[in-house]
Amino acid sequence: METVKKQPLLSGILILFLAGMVFANIGGSMYDGLLPLYLKELNAEITDIGLFFTLSQFVPLLLQILGGWVSDSLGRLKAIAIGSVFGFLAYFPLVLADTWQWLLLATAVGAVARSLVGPSFDAFIAEHSSEQNRGKVYGISQAIFMIVMVVGPPLGGLLTGAYGFKLMLFIAGVFYFIAMLIRLGMAREAAKTSKSNTEKLTFQNLKSNFGAMAGLIFSGGLITWMLITDGLRDVSFQFSGNLFPVYMQEVGGLNYQQIGWVTSMFGIFMMLSTIPGGWLSDKMGERFPIALGMVLLSGALFILINIPQGALYQWWYYVGWAVAGLGAGISGPAYQSLISKAVPKEQRGLAFGLFSTSLGVVSLPAPWIGSQLWENFGPTFPFTITAIVILLSVIPIWLKFKLPKDSSSPLVSEELEKEKVTVGAD
Repeated sequence: METVKKQPLLSGILILFLAGMVFANIGGSMYDGLLPLYLKELNAEITDIGLFFTLSQFVPLLLQILGGWVSDSLGRLKAIAIGSVFGFLAYFPLVLADTWQWLLLATAVGAVARSLVGPSFDAFIAEHSSEQNRGKVYGISQAIFMIVMVVGPPLGGLLTGAYGFKLMLFIAGVFYFIAMLIRLGMAREAAKTSKSNTEKLTFQNLKSNFGAMAGLIFSGGLITWMLITDGLRDVSFQFSGNLFPVYMQEVGGLNYQQIGWVTSMFGIFMMLSTIPGGWLSDKMGERFPIALGMVLLSGALFILINIPQGALYQWWYYVGWAVAGLGAGISGPAYQSLISKAVPKEQRGLAFGLFSTSLGVVSLPAPWIGSQLWENFGPTFPFTITAIVILLSVIPIWLKFKLPKDSSSPLVSEELEKEKVTVGAD
């Protein structure tokens, strides 16, 4: 009897792809959790920090969806390579800034990178997995990716505490430079070994893709509800997420190194839970792990904002971030898998860009509003709002996050048929 060799879940090109992502995001995670404190060091007040993160959303809001379209048109690896060049350039204003306003330039240039790399990352993984094991592949990929959250924050906190922000950011830039070289090499090899089937970046192509996606958005089905729920969560996260390092420093009394280790705890537990989360997604459907993840994330916030002050209770911050890591790890693979199944293959980049942007217009002022809530109602108030909204999001998730029972293809084909009538005539 002839035996069939079982294919590994991760192909060689996917492993190399993830290696580039790890190097790039170790650099980013070294400073990301400390960025509000870097702003403070550059003489920003609490309200300035809220204003900074509100202003920093303008460029991502404009570019995320366009970045997904570029990815769909030019190809995943080429889009990532172009984005990586911008990502490396963003480190120059980060290192050289002498006032907090200069960091807006860094976030704007970095947003170009994220708008190209982010949608391409999720779409590339979807294209290198089957529908039956997609949750597992996303889970394993995220587990590998979470190395960045285990290594980056402690390393960033250690270097910042010992040598200051400038040297830490320089080292982070070196990590990103290595990632850029890997990605440029992958794009070059892909161009040599495969036939070009990329589309031109034309207005007609953009119009056609946006029209097809608009049909999915306004259909009243799964994509509509995912966007509504994702947008409400995004608004609530923006109220408080960027203020949490300041909260841990001013209210919790944690130093740079402790903040780095606490954030690393999030990465460790997310790494431990992504593979089980992917397995749950494949076995039980996507909505169960997504709903469970939201419950855990909400519970984590309630833990973190109710920790008594004093060094004796600081270990509770590790507990809270560990629970948050479990929630993110369990829900992440299922969420990505659901998006990849709910949209046509040729529009996955656009879809992931859209979900990255979410209801960005609505959430745009949220960081500034969150800083005002901190100033006027106390430090815990914006975090309480976030926790409540995340918990309430479980209701639409459980009721509406459903694919057709047989497979995702009927949903996709049905929507495509609609688009042939409404958009295809152009």
